[in-house]
Amino acid sequence: MIRSKRLLAAGFAGVLGVAGIGFGAASGSVSAAFDPASCATEPAPEGTDAMAETTAAAAEGTDAMAETTAAAEGTAPVATEAEGITEGSAVEGQTNVALMFDVTGRGDKSFNDAAAAGLDLAVTDFDINPTESTPGGEGDRAERITAAAEDGNQLVIAVGFLWTDNVTQAATAYPDTHFAIVDSVVNEPNVANLVFAEEQGSYLVGAAAALASADGHIGFVGGATIDLIKKFEAGFVAGAMCVNPDIEIEIEYVSDDPSIGFNDPARGREIGAAMYEAGADVVYAAAGASGTGVLEATADAGEPGEVWNIGVDSDLYEQVDADLQPYILTSMLKRVDVAVHTVIEAEVNGEFAAGIQVFDLSVDGVGYSTSGGFVEEYAATLEALKAAIIDGTIVVPSVPEG
Repeated sequence: MIRSKRLLAAGFAGVLGVAGIGFGAASGSVSAAFDPASCATEPAPEGTDAMAETTAAAAEGTDAMAETTAAAEGTAPVATEAEGITEGSAVEGQTNVALMFDVTGRGDKSFNDAAAAGLDLAVTDFDINPTESTPGGEGDRAERITAAAEDGNQLVIAVGFLWTDNVTQAATAYPDTHFAIVDSVVNEPNVANLVFAEEQGSYLVGAAAALASADGHIGFVGGATIDLIKKFEAGFVAGAMCVNPDIEIEIEYVSDDPSIGFNDPARGREIGAAMYEAGADVVYAAAGASGTGVLEATADAGEPGEVWNIGVDSDLYEQVDADLQPYILTSMLKRVDVAVHTVIEAEVNGEFAAGIQVFDLSVDGVGYSTSGGFVEEYAATLEALKAAIIDGTIVVPSVPEG
């Protein structure tokens, strides 16, 4: 486990090519002369596909997690029947779609809720019969996905990389069923792989964090020490350093084990509290349900406007009670809802396509929220950075430096 790893960003400024940015230490805002080109990176070697790195990171994260997942499933209680399946059976004449949640299911105010929003919109837009599958335990994935395929669903969508082995096995066992998996790559002819450029969206909220920080001191909380979440870290750090090369960044992860790291609000609150105590005034949590604990720590640390929280995946401002909304600076939007809706639409229209589908800034697959209006004063800078990423002037790293 990485504990309170502090990065003094000035030491990395040369690596990321940051130069000549005016920064107001008291207000946390850049000068009017700010030019996103000053954050430009060296051109990629000829023949390099920038998005290939995102795809490779997803695949690498899958490989790295295989052993951990197998160990967890080997020791956890295995459900004897798929208790998590809800909403009834397949209906003839409709497109039957099963959405397989993981770890927490609906209500995590993050990743699973984004997937649920995509399903909800698809129910409104298309003639589909939806099924939701909620985990009953760490080791019940095989039973749940088998039940979904056996029940006659034409499309089964697995939310999260921990489904990788199960989707691989199910896709082989049920070749006439279409599968989709979020955040992983399964090389089977009936599987659509929905992957994201999380580092790009994180770059923008990292810039927002540095702009809003009065003290030039911010934090990042990751759910688990896996390559996927390190993409969030890499982008966040790079974006913050773009607008303030002297920014100080606290980085810590909840756990090495994803089954714990994304579902431990108490530990998230502890880590968040320590960061605010150390002087951070903006903290970004890419930690699933553990992020709710970080938000609690934000509210404990000071008044709205003195300390900030940045949400992830879903728009956190829209997910929390009114008393917490003033603490939400922005959220990194990972449009799992768009990906889920898109793959369902393709299935309904008879256009399902297997293989890798990348959702990045250019297709609004990632982005940042403006709810509450707290980033309005930084909008011109953030949009300029977004444009620079899309046109290739800035190539966002997907692996942390150092």
